[in-house]
Amino acid sequence: MKRSPEFLAGLVLAALVAGMALISLVYTPYGYNDMDPAGRFTPPGAGHLMGTDNFGRDIFSRVMIGGRYTLLVSLCTVLGSAVTGSVLGLAAGYAGGLWAELVMRLVDALSSFPGLLLALVMVSVMENSPFTLIIALFVLFIPGYVRIMRSETLRYKDRDFIKAVEVMGASHLRIIFVHILPNTVPSLLASTVLGLSNAILAEATMSYLGLGIQPPIPSWGRMLSESRNFLFAAPWCALAPGFMIMLTVIAFHYIGEGIGKQYS
Repeated sequence: MKRSPEFLAGLVLAALVAGMALISLVYTPYGYNDMDPAGRFTPPGAGHLMGTDNFGRDIFSRVMIGGRYTLLVSLCTVLGSAVTGSVLGLAAGYAGGLWAELVMRLVDALSSFPGLLLALVMVSVMENSPFTLIIALFVLFIPGYVRIMRSETLRYKDRDFIKAVEVMGASHLRIIFVHILPNTVPSLLASTVLGLSNAILAEATMSYLGLGIQPPIPSWGRMLSESRNFLFAAPWCALAPGFMIMLTVIAFHYIGEGIGKQYS
């Protein structure tokens, strides 16, 4: 990894974003919802690093808080879908037969719907909350992990070392989780890190459409949406959250690409 410039660049960028989100737990320059009508649309400067918005709120403080919730939703979504999809994919690849057909047809059914549309319907039907958003994105990301883990399981299940432990009397659970799963970790890890970038984009899209994290809590996608009406008068209101989304997506994409190249 030390010889991979992509991985190192992504790691530095991700550390900056994560560090900013963690610092927001104990400190922000201003309250994220503190309004100052006299300071509306203040350009970036010493007093306000990223300027202020149409209510005089400090954009840098809101970006810090928004990063915390964006990363939290993305991490919960990806980790939950990776664990669930891995278990289903391992079971489908190892067991085969009717169970594999059932799992894969369910995955195909979920994949047949446009991902964003499926998430929009789920959030619209259920109560609009961060938990609902996590559930919607969780369902959206499961099929990809099922396919990856099923493919990896099929790749290893007929290898000689698996046949050897079967002859020695190892249980199916031991074969799956002790002998097959560790060999799939590189592919799973790369997919999970890349999934974080997709989850961040999905969360920002949902928030932009008004179906993500709700006010007064800030989120990068909603900040972009709220800045549409004064995009030319105060472009920093949109550039700040847009730049953070781009920076975070690039960071996790570089990390995932670096991991994938390392084990390819």
